[in-house]
Order: sequence, then structure tokens, then C-alpha cells
Amino acid sequence: MEIVGLGGKSVAQLQKELKRGGKFVVYLWVVSLLIVTFKRPSKIHYIPPGESALVRGLPYTLCSVLFGWWGIPWGILYTAQAIIENTSGGKDVTPEMILLMSNLD
Repeated sequence: MEIVGLGGKSVAQLQKELKRGGKFVVYLWVVSLLIVTFKRPSKIHYIPPGESALVRGLPYTLCSVLFGWWGIPWGILYTAQAIIENTSGGKDVTPEMILLMSNLD
């Protein structure tokens, strides 16, 4: 599983940073082709403590705004959902990732 932003950190380093506010998030992106709309999650992104999850999600939000709303009716609905979720910092999947890391120890 590829996680964006890890930079070769060890599990111990990640656990320390998670205690200081780091988190794992997934963003939504939407692309429509008139009658077909695709809503997909991004890869998992690691957000270090003090870094903005909102800024990391901007490319996915921009993609959805430019290419997602074209589909009728789902494009408009899914694009709105992606914008709301991404501008809220993405979907936090930290608990699931902590569980996976605990199985690695």
C-alpha cells in the first residue's frame, strides 16, 4: 500500500508524530463524462503535525470542480460531496492505519 508523504519514516517515528497530531487522510475526486460520473478516493496521505490537510486536498478539489460537475445528475451531487469533504480536511483514516501499524509490531 502506497502512502503519500511518509518519506521513509519508521513505525516508531510515525507513532510519535501521530501522538503530536499527525494523521492519515483520503480525499475524493470526481470526473464526469456527461452520462458517466466517476467518484474515487485518492491514495492515503500522511499529514505531519502542524501541516494543513486542506492544502494537500486542493488538487483533488480543483480536479472535481473542473471535471466533476458535468455529469447529470450524479456529477453535481458527487462534486458537491467532494468539495465539502476535501475542504473539511479529507476523510480521516488514522484509526484504521494505527490498527494496521499495530499489526506490524
